Amino acid sequence: MSEPPLVSVAGLAVARGGLAVLEGIDFVVSRGAALILRGPNGIGKTTLLRTLAGLQPPLAGTLSALPEAVAYAAHADGLKATLSVTENLRFWAAVYGTGSIDPALNAMNLSALRDRPAHSLSAGQKRRLGLARLLVTGRPVWVLDEPTVSLDAASVALFATAVRAHLAGGGAALIATHIDLGLHEARVLDLTPFRARPPEAGGIRGSFDEAFA
Repeated sequence: MSEPPLVSVAGLAVARGGLAVLEGIDFVVSRGAALILRGPNGIGKTTLLRTLAGLQPPLAGTLSALPEAVAYAAHADGLKATLSVTENLRFWAAVYGTGSIDPALNAMNLSALRDRPAHSLSAGQKRRLGLARLLVTGRPVWVLDEPTVSLDAASVALFATAVRAHLAGGGAALIATHIDLGLHEARVLDLTPFRARPPEAGGIRGSFDEAFA
């Protein structure tokens, strides 16, 4: 008997500002798999990812993914500015009940910066630290919204290597990105065909505004 997918959606519709932005989405993501979400700015990639992460309810359809299985990385790095690199990662490791932070430091090339306060890091270093949090969550599903913002080419390669290692360990990843991460094994889903119809054309109207999630 095959193992069930880590994420499964069917007929999914998601809303922004009370109006459906995407509808009729169907996909599954199994262990060891990555799904790259593509589409023009404003189409609803972030709204979809927030829904998958359990931060807002779907407007319609079904979503099967345990919230405790998902680690979500948005545009913000989520750092405590006065804490050092090490202290930031130890904080998140304590929250998620995981062990050593050294693999995360090494994977994102942060070992030499381990004692530096987060506020003194460059934008790219802060981004690498924000992404390193994923490695200490112990969660199998990474949901990532434009994860390579502020990263140079070398850091993008580091991140792609970390994603591959996560997949090889039985994890999964859903990534909204406009750049080529070199994850040739990943499946690409263009969200353009799922753009919702306006209500006057028979589209779905909702009352939930994710700004208050």
